[in-house]
Amino acid sequence: MSATLETLLEPVKVLAANGPLGQEVGSLQFDSRKVKRGDVFIAIRGTQVDGHDYIASAVEKGATAIIAETLPETLPDHLASVQVADSAKALGEMASLFYGEPSKQLKLVGVTGTNGKTTTVTLLHELFLKLGYKAGLLSTVRNKIGETPLPATHTTPDALSVQALLREMVDAGCDYAFMEVSSHAAHQRRIAGLDFDGAVFTNITHDHLDYHKTFKAYIEAKKMFFDMLPDTAFALVNVDDRRGEVMLQNTLAKRYTYSLRSMANFRAKLLDNSVTGLQLLMDEQEVFSRLIGDFNAYNLLAVYSVAVLLGQDRMETLTALSELGAVDGRFETIVTPGKSYIGIVDYAHTPDALEKVLQTIDQLRQRDSRVITVVGCGGDRDKTKRPVMAKTACALSDQVILTSDNPRSEDPEAILEEMWKGVPKDATRKVLTIVNRREAIRTAAALAQGTDIVLIAGKGHEKYQEINGERLPFDDKAELEGALQDKS
Repeated sequence: MSATLETLLEPVKVLAANGPLGQEVGSLQFDSRKVKRGDVFIAIRGTQVDGHDYIASAVEKGATAIIAETLPETLPDHLASVQVADSAKALGEMASLFYGEPSKQLKLVGVTGTNGKTTTVTLLHELFLKLGYKAGLLSTVRNKIGETPLPATHTTPDALSVQALLREMVDAGCDYAFMEVSSHAAHQRRIAGLDFDGAVFTNITHDHLDYHKTFKAYIEAKKMFFDMLPDTAFALVNVDDRRGEVMLQNTLAKRYTYSLRSMANFRAKLLDNSVTGLQLLMDEQEVFSRLIGDFNAYNLLAVYSVAVLLGQDRMETLTALSELGAVDGRFETIVTPGKSYIGIVDYAHTPDALEKVLQTIDQLRQRDSRVITVVGCGGDRDKTKRPVMAKTACALSDQVILTSDNPRSEDPEAILEEMWKGVPKDATRKVLTIVNRREAIRTAAALAQGTDIVLIAGKGHEKYQEINGERLPFDDKAELEGALQDKS
């Protein structure tokens, strides 16, 4: 792409500017290590590193322009320097213009909430492919352009990567794009410069307090997404979550609601919830889905509502909806041939998500079935939820094995000690602590008898375990499948 610095700065709140603003921009960079001669360096204040500390390094590597909230007292005369109110926001706005405003050439819908984001965007992507469109996907599990998968590393990539991916989607002929919008992404302005046609709020529960510090700040970060929507967009919220209405308070977007229990613009009734799937009454039509659990009833209703708001035919949408399958690591069931016990792998890594999964299992299990739950908590993340996760597992399981999740830089045994504080005194006999996750999964499988159900919670689709900064290959689903098959 080619543009002048002056052109890229048009949407940005500039406080002061000096030097040659008419120069052609080679590329935009916010990582000084990637700067090449002719690039523009934008200094971002991150959670771990402040880009303002690396302005000199960027200049040394050949940057011809510096964008920052605070500029150094002296810079070379040939350099363009621009002081802005918000560097992170400026990066998104400039990146949008640099890549030719791709989000304006797509119908872009973002989904936010604590639980259900990945499932909802993935189902939307699959639905629109079935309806005959080419669509893009930006999610935790994977990014896709049409049917072609691309690697995904964050819930929402950085502002430059988002714009580059959307440009690829436009160039590949995509009509729609569906993306997860995390609270981190909204707070860090990673979605600045994006032109959304719609936003969805699924729910909000206890999570990410390691970053946001308070639940109020977490809610406000989610709400920032809705506050930035234009009046041409729609805002769709789950009003069975009492914070749904909060998301709509200041938005300029057209407001819509969905619900299984309340009055709303889009409603569904859960007729049957079994191990084979869901039977729903949606828009006066009965719809069967292979997805399991009432939480997936909400996800399906959200997907249907978005499709209708995007102008799709209701009956065609309902037909395609019934053909959608499960999302990787989201209530994935494993049934070993010739055995009656069932394995389930789910990404549930918050107390609310774990409770919902275990409540669903309770609805599905036979009278004499035991529920054996393997669960851990990630290191370098919200510590307050650790005892709550253990307490939730104990309340809804017959046997609990506390184990490592992604300990990252923390001592896994210390994490488990914090989880153990949530184990009620009358539940200690049914709780085991096994640090090694593979051993914990194999122990759970060995304990399964008759019609028991084994739940492995927390990592879902992830194909690694992060220990001491190293990502080691690890797949919960493969481990559980192998352990169940090895049973005599």
